[in-house]
Parts: sequence; C-alpha cells; structure tokens
Amino acid sequence: MAERTVRRRGYREGLGGELAAEFLGTFVLILLGVGSVAVAVAGLPGSGRQTGDFGPANWLIISWGWGLAVVFGVYVAGGISGAHINPAVTLGFAARRDFPWRKVLPYWLAQVVGAFVAAALIYATYRWAIDAAIKKEGVPRDESLPTFSIFATYPAEYFGDSWWGPLLDQIVGTGILLLLICALIDKRNTAPMSNLHPFLIGLVVVAIGLSFGTNAGYAINPARDLGPRLLTYFEGWGSIALPGTFEWFNGYWWIPIVGPLIGGLAGVAVYDLLISPLIRARGVEREEGPATEEP
Repeated sequence: MAERTVRRRGYREGLGGELAAEFLGTFVLILLGVGSVAVAVAGLPGSGRQTGDFGPANWLIISWGWGLAVVFGVYVAGGISGAHINPAVTLGFAARRDFPWRKVLPYWLAQVVGAFVAAALIYATYRWAIDAAIKKEGVPRDESLPTFSIFATYPAEYFGDSWWGPLLDQIVGTGILLLLICALIDKRNTAPMSNLHPFLIGLVVVAIGLSFGTNAGYAINPARDLGPRLLTYFEGWGSIALPGTFEWFNGYWWIPIVGPLIGGLAGVAVYDLLISPLIRARGVEREEGPATEEP
C-alpha cells in the first residue's frame, strides 16, 4: 500500500492565499478602472490628444474601462478566491450561505487595501497630468472636484443636498449587479460555459455605467470608492475626500459604502426569492456556491 504524503498547509492553500488573490484581483480592477477615468479626465485633455471638453466619448472610455477592468480582475482571482473583488459581493454570497461569514471581514480588508495600492500607483503615474489639470482650473487641489473624481465618486449636482437620491442610486445599481452575477454563475439556469462569465459580468458593469453612471459615479463597490478616497485624502484633496463635502453635497463618504452593501443584499434576495424557487420547482438541485467551504 502506498504511503500517504502529508503536505504542509501553508498560506497558499488557506485563507492567506485567498486574501492575496482578492488583493491582486481588486488591484487590477482599480488600476484599470481608475486608469480609464484618469485618461478621460486628465490624460486626454492634458496631452493635447483631445481638443474638446469632456463629453459622451469620454464617458464611453470610462464605462468600457471599468467593464474590462472587472473582466481581468475576475480572471486574476476567480479560481482561487471566487474573485469577489467587491465587499458587496462578499456580503451577498455570505447572506445566501455560499460563503463563510468568518471570512467576510478579511476579504473586505484585502479588497480595500488592494484598491488603495492601485489608486496610489495611478496617482504616481498620472501626477503630472493631474497637476496640469488643477493648474488649468486655477483652484487649490482641495477644491478640484474633477481631479478628485478620477479616484472616487460624488453625487450629481441635481441631487442638491439630498442623500436619499444617491443612496437609492447605489442600492439599485448594486442590486442589479448582484442579481445578474447570481444569474450568471448559476449553472442550474442559463449560465455561460467555458469560463465566459467574467466577460459577461464585465458587460453588466458597462451596462450599469451607461444606465445609472451619471447619478453618482456608479461606485457599486465599497472598496472601489473607499480605497481611492483614502488615497485622495492623504494626497491633499481634503474635505472633498473626507468627509465628502463640496458645494452641493456634505458628508457623502458613507453613501458609496452603505448603499452598495444594502443593494448587494437586495440583489441576492431578489434572485433567491423569485428565480431560485422556480428552478427548484423544475427539479434542478442547487449547486455549491463559488466559494463554499469544504466540509
């Protein structure tokens, strides 16, 4: 009888490896996503490659940039951690018992740190363009909302001082995201095969950007907003970053965190209450979630 080899379980096989994957997946997401905003807001105008003002073409750069960022972030981490790369996804999966609650806070931390480090790298590479844009505005850095918007989100001026409108926007946008993620990973339904679901999840983000993006910048991801927001605070954007105050909004920082978390729970609840029972009624058994622990 062959002797069984006992392999030492290191960080690569345990939670440490999953956190490393979440860190790097979120890093890729923010690097490419925030990078696309830097191109549209400061890079193109400052480089002389764009002669007009910010317009619809720039918004398409941002929407597609974030969508592709999600695609490649998921490919980086998907086989290791499930590629949540979004605290709302982690919370939603835990709520539907596809993910252990004890891992939620460590995943959140890895995601926020990955977002912060990626934002720092974008700032390092686009600092010259950002400084030129601020100089062109003729205002101090802590009054430059356009350059702040490269990194984090803020509500549209038509909301005025209302916090409910932007909060609702974040709940709806993230709810759509989680509802469609649940559909795309559910093999009992019409989930894509051959590892195509990262592309389709990326298209979901493109669609949300085109449908809801102008309301509040479609953060739909607490780490995506909080990590870069912390970076901007440390780099001199002041109260625009924290507590998130400008001419028509005040204390906004919590909305891109709380709104997506609520929306994530709502999205998985809608899928599990309305679609999953219909699938079970047709005799299809539920499969384990993408990050369910082994017994």
